Amino acid sequence: MDYEAFFTGHLNRLHIEGRYRVFAELERIAGAFPRARYHLDGKVRDVTVWCSNDYLAMGQHPTVIEAMQDAIGAQGSGAGGTRNISGTNTLHAALERELAALHDKPAALVFTSGYVANETTLQTLGAMLPGCELYSDASNHASMIAGIRHSGAVRKIFQHNDVAHLERLLAAADPATPKIVAFESVYSMDGDTSPIGEICDVAHRHGALTYLDEVHAVGMYGDHGGGVAEREGVLDKVDILQGTLAKAFGVVGGYIAASEATVDFVRSCGSGFIFTTSLPPAIAAASLASIRHVRSHPELRVRHQERAATLKRRLAAAGLPVMPSTTHIVPLSVDDAALCKQASDLLLERHAIYVQPINYPTVPRGTERLRLTPTPLHSDDDMTRLIAALQDVWATLGLGLRQAAE
Repeated sequence: MDYEAFFTGHLNRLHIEGRYRVFAELERIAGAFPRARYHLDGKVRDVTVWCSNDYLAMGQHPTVIEAMQDAIGAQGSGAGGTRNISGTNTLHAALERELAALHDKPAALVFTSGYVANETTLQTLGAMLPGCELYSDASNHASMIAGIRHSGAVRKIFQHNDVAHLERLLAAADPATPKIVAFESVYSMDGDTSPIGEICDVAHRHGALTYLDEVHAVGMYGDHGGGVAEREGVLDKVDILQGTLAKAFGVVGGYIAASEATVDFVRSCGSGFIFTTSLPPAIAAASLASIRHVRSHPELRVRHQERAATLKRRLAAAGLPVMPSTTHIVPLSVDDAALCKQASDLLLERHAIYVQPINYPTVPRGTERLRLTPTPLHSDDDMTRLIAALQDVWATLGLGLRQAAE
């Protein structure tokens, strides 16, 4: 086989379809978020970032930076091994206690990423619970899908947020069969939320464990940042909660929080945890500092929600096709891969505004979009410039504007 020809041919098709992914090379500037330096062909220009997952701008918060710097000075760069072999640090243990407290669970376990946390936990549980069946929301993240597939367990898909469909699937199963219902709280491409309490009630009625991915919600919802489940008062209904340290908390890593036996089972049996070098102590220190700050500063969440609501309102008033969203995710419909890429390029080239195009396989074909993520540090002036830039790009590309909202 001509391997190079195969690879090149596939990449060429991505280019033709407008789906080839180009990475914007950014240099973050501590203390200047949402500003960054954009590097291209040896040239550097300042841009405003409107698509970061650093939702609360904690990645550049002085408290977080100081904690990381102090830990590096005290302990060096790496952890020194896997968690089992010399790589469990006092900071890892403290971080896990903090995460368990955040979600009102007896225990927590930290992984190197949210993807690994999802894949490892679902794969381990699905493979080792005898005859396990996994019930997955149709819009679940790729990491959850990977874990479910790799488990080898029977998998069944219920329509997105459709509690009645889930009920029918569970009712048709053997009551004695171990089951897990896996779903998310905030779906990051559409910005909708799941009926957590209802799903959990149906799952438990049929003897299933509940597995909730809160990666796009932890830090940003609930009185203390425990996520949508905390906000809705249903944390006790969630058997296993999965989250990330890389979005609202601004660092990197993932975790689960659950009962002591559940966490210990995954810790003892999950290959993705056992055979991976643990997070550097400095990452754990920064994460710990960030969580503590976010838990104790609810005004961050208030400001974040106000910024998201304000942006949605102003986009609609300008006639721009903002999609319905009940969260901080603000998607703009383009519905064409090539045009979505062109819109992103024009925003960057003409207006020094960076918004990455979102296309298949992240979203279904024909639903391509620009996904805006306002933060507490995006100002009214930033929004004014963004909207003017979007209107210019929409006119240039012949994309239709809606009748301006009243």
